[in-house]
Amino acid sequence: MSEHLARVRRAVREFLATQPGTSVDVAVSGGADSLALTDAAHCSGRRVRVLIVDHGLQEGSRKIAEDAARQARALGADDAEILTVDVAGPGGPEAAARRARYAALREAADGLVLLGHTRDDQAETVLLGLGRGSGPRSIAGMKPFDPPWGRPLLDVPRAATRAACAALGVEPWEDPHNTDTRFTRVRLRNEVLPLLEEVLSGGVAAALARTAAQLREDVETLDTLATRFGADEPTLDARELAEVPAALRRRVIRRWLLDGGACDLTDAHLRSVDDLIGNWRGQGGVWLPGSLVVERTHGRLAMNRRELTRGD
Repeated sequence: MSEHLARVRRAVREFLATQPGTSVDVAVSGGADSLALTDAAHCSGRRVRVLIVDHGLQEGSRKIAEDAARQARALGADDAEILTVDVAGPGGPEAAARRARYAALREAADGLVLLGHTRDDQAETVLLGLGRGSGPRSIAGMKPFDPPWGRPLLDVPRAATRAACAALGVEPWEDPHNTDTRFTRVRLRNEVLPLLEEVLSGGVAAALARTAAQLREDVETLDTLATRFGADEPTLDARELAEVPAALRRRVIRRWLLDGGACDLTDAHLRSVDDLIGNWRGQGGVWLPGSLVVERTHGRLAMNRRELTRGD
């Protein structure tokens, strides 16, 4: 057995050893990462069903999906299901396809869904978060386990999954979108990361992935501490929270907002709401996506849903 194939199989086996059950779903695109993942899941002794999303964005996409299903079965998958989605909505085709894909996978899943994200994908995610100033939660990258998603290959480089497929005699599908420079992630992968590797003498992807893991531990610790405060109440006590460190306070606010129906929250939203506590000057309410407004009255924050009218 090749070194790379053994590495992929070991990573999946160790991950699944922490997860109960006898079966698992694997999201498969037909690329090297997901095919190597399918083989490893089968070799772990689990019953494997693969889920293949046909986005319909390319000519012949149905045949590509059927070929992926055939290859997955040849690698030991017990069943294969093709999910057809409509890609639409804001944020460009890349974001819309991602939303449609995850929604279809979540709906079809029986439990744990394994995703073939590698260490290189994690490094790209960290760079995107840094470039956009999205805050520590974004820079912490993808979680290895974020139900229903499991990502057992986050410590495995993309080169290893390609080498594993070669060892298996499998020819993965090469998505043309992965070389389309209209997509930011493609340019990070093919231009920015190689340049950083050259300038910093290698090891950049691994270092970024380690940084994500370290920061994720800090984020999770602060999230746990934030649960000690009364974010499950309909209102928040601004006077009490004023004594709490800002980083911890914003986590309390975030959990309270999400529980109240807020969505698409940015760091700017959280800081604006936090100003109603830590920088209170009698200012007006803070508007959030979904026609929500947060206001401070008599020392407490309240969240209400209102329609924005002319003149507001």
